[in-house]
Amino acid sequence: MERIATQKLIEWNHSNRRKPLMVWGARQVGKTYLIKDIFAETFYKDQYIYIDCKKEDEVREFCTATANAEKIIEYISLLKGQPITEDTLLIFDEVQECPNIISSLKYFCQDFRQIPVIATGSMVRIKIQRETHKRGTAGSSQFLFPVGKIDQLNIYPMSFDEFLLNSNKILFETVKKAYETRCPLTAGIHELAMEQVYKYLLVGGMPEAVNAYIEDDNLLEAREILKALYDNYLSDMELYQASREALLRSRALFSNIYRELNRESKNFSPGLIEEKSKTRDFATSIQWLTMAHIVNQSFQLKEHITMPLMPERESNFRLFLGDIGMFSYQSGINAASFVTAQKENTLSGIFFENFVACELTAKNNNLFYWRGKASAELEFIIESNNTLYPIDVKKGRGTLNSLAKFANHNHFACAVKISKNNYGYDPEQRLLTVPFYFTPFISEDLAAGRPLR
Repeated sequence: MERIATQKLIEWNHSNRRKPLMVWGARQVGKTYLIKDIFAETFYKDQYIYIDCKKEDEVREFCTATANAEKIIEYISLLKGQPITEDTLLIFDEVQECPNIISSLKYFCQDFRQIPVIATGSMVRIKIQRETHKRGTAGSSQFLFPVGKIDQLNIYPMSFDEFLLNSNKILFETVKKAYETRCPLTAGIHELAMEQVYKYLLVGGMPEAVNAYIEDDNLLEAREILKALYDNYLSDMELYQASREALLRSRALFSNIYRELNRESKNFSPGLIEEKSKTRDFATSIQWLTMAHIVNQSFQLKEHITMPLMPERESNFRLFLGDIGMFSYQSGINAASFVTAQKENTLSGIFFENFVACELTAKNNNLFYWRGKASAELEFIIESNNTLYPIDVKKGRGTLNSLAKFANHNHFACAVKISKNNYGYDPEQRLLTVPFYFTPFISEDLAAGRPLR
């Protein structure tokens, strides 16, 4: 399957200021496939060395004892029987199993910058290692994170544009061209693209589930894979929780995201998960789950907004699942609801809000939402190039009732309504209507600071 992040790897590889690259991401989002099977096989065919730090005990043990890049290069070269030169891509996978390799990236940068090096791992596991060594409770060597000596890339589940690129490339190119030229699709093609959105809401972006759907056109098999991945996520939480209490709360928090959002306020409510609990009781769990990219956090803004956008210390917030397929699975709604003729009436608006949250996050936008007086609300507020873009998400063809109240307190370039409507712009209201299938493209423009009009 194709991943859009491949282009970022190509740009990194060709950069004159290239540093060792650290690739972060949740489990099963395709980090290894992207780095090894797509990038290395395409651009370093027969010229890359792949190290799995979880399986290759001898390498892990050697690197645990030293962060000296020269010694590591010599050892791996002898072990693999392959010289390591500037034409050799060196890949360290699952480096959370040997954090000292991350420390060594500083010396790869300083002394062997000409050698391309990519490491993949879990940020949350590395955080645990750092905290453990700070407390001096494990190991005698100090773990040093190579601040300023590495490039970094976050990998997320496949966003909708990647899903469409792999499932129907011709439709993907048609949709992308329509967005780039700012033209609405014809009615028939618009409906085809919307059908793909509904399927994506069901399948999500976990590569294994997407691949099952694409290869066999089997939504039920994709759903079964999602169930297994969901259960694996719950099991894996034991790896990065400091205590039994934190583990139980993390699992409960993760398992109740749909229930939390499927309320009128949608704000995180600890009492819904654990009676008489406070938000601070879940602080550690929220930190771990967001750091692991399993959950995305959106912070509340009120009335007049100042830039740069920053969460208030005691502000309300919302939590979204990091994959829309897992969110749909967690909801318990029948899979047929996403593909039947009645799907528009069956699915609540929160499915589309979680979808938009995932798309915005995948393109590296920070999440905020706005609450005014009474019931005034805008689902997302994005700061882009020192400009505010209020975003409202409508599952149907509703109007943007809160925009006037928002405009009373805040200046903005244009408002965005993401819905099932076709593309259009109302200059009087400064309202840009964007269909759901344009969301990944507009998210990328917002992250890059490009104007939407």
